[in-house]
Amino acid sequence: MRVLLTGASGFMGQHLTAMLTSKGHAVVCAVRRSESRDHLHCEALIEADFTRDTHVAAWVPRLQGIEAVINAVGILREHGSQTFAAVHVQAPCALFDACVIAGVNRVINISALGADAAARSGYHVSKRRADRHLAGLPLSWTIVQPSLVYGPGGDSARLFTMLASLPWIPLPGCGTQQVQPIHIDDLTAGVAALLTSDALVRSTVPFVGACAITLRDFLTQLRAGMDLPPRRFLLIPLWLVRTVARLGQHVPRSLLDVETLDMLLRGNVGDPRAVESLLGRRVRRPDQFITAAEAPWLRTAAQLSWLLPLLRWSVALVWILTGIVSLGLFPIASSYELLFRVGVPSALAPLFLYGAAAVDLALGVATLLMRHRRALWLAQAALILFYTIVISLRMPEFWLHPYGPLLKNVPLLAAIAMLYVLERR
Repeated sequence: MRVLLTGASGFMGQHLTAMLTSKGHAVVCAVRRSESRDHLHCEALIEADFTRDTHVAAWVPRLQGIEAVINAVGILREHGSQTFAAVHVQAPCALFDACVIAGVNRVINISALGADAAARSGYHVSKRRADRHLAGLPLSWTIVQPSLVYGPGGDSARLFTMLASLPWIPLPGCGTQQVQPIHIDDLTAGVAALLTSDALVRSTVPFVGACAITLRDFLTQLRAGMDLPPRRFLLIPLWLVRTVARLGQHVPRSLLDVETLDMLLRGNVGDPRAVESLLGRRVRRPDQFITAAEAPWLRTAAQLSWLLPLLRWSVALVWILTGIVSLGLFPIASSYELLFRVGVPSALAPLFLYGAAAVDLALGVATLLMRHRRALWLAQAALILFYTIVISLRMPEFWLHPYGPLLKNVPLLAAIAMLYVLERR
């Protein structure tokens, strides 16, 4: 079957492409940027932008020769032109209407568990609007409503494995919130089965895991899967979690905001029998999500996901405090004396002192705020090496100082090298 898959470059889309291709389907991948093709195993690629392609006329030409459509586009948070109205409602509805005109009869919409009559969040409400529009069309449609999806490369997997790897696992309230996570392999296998099955046509199908468990138990099972010592929990009062969630509204790429917290507190569970009938087997349990072969690298990745930010904040603190100390906490006269000893003329001492302090402060703030920091790490390493060489030539006795002012540059350079290598570009 020739299938148009929207959102093909996303987490779910990439796994769907691999699954559909393995089943012998020809996949036409719709992505926002053509360069995304390098890592996609698709027959053809078309550019499509759900923030702009909100009219039927934009989709009809793209559906020529297409036998089925799977819409896997979704955003968890709005950002700029990527709004729930455009991405979850207007563009998908235009695509579904175009399917009617172009004669594409089979349509599968990847929605979300919770996109029902009780939906409150903007995410769920917008997903429900598209679902209802599709359900009113003369098509062989199926609405797939996944619960929490776990799998390599997924934001949810990164978040929950990171939490599970912490020395003390923070839990909202007592961690009794109900979740029913499904593994990405089970989800994609189920969607692939829907293409050739008539059993669930014109149906809304919850794609959920084997059983509902508490958030506490889910994190415990992930921790055990990564072969980490027994867990210890830190219970966070819900009022404090809500406060952090409100702050998260203003942090780009934050996975915790008011809406995601409300979705978690509401619960995310359903009946697994429909998806299990599609698969012809039981879906994977959370304690089976992590294989023995995956455990070592996944454990390392999970721990680095919080250790690297901790290291970055520590480096930033060194620069910021150094700048503040240089501005006056350390006696100015002593600072001038040190500058004179390395060869700075007295007339230029204030310029060098306050200029260096400003550079230190700027580097510290940039370390916290910049998203792409590889050039920043190189600049910091170069400046530290410059300071080290100058002081070594002019005041070599500092290598023998009991507090190790120069020796401490060695682990600092090692930390910066680690951040340069390991932080994602």
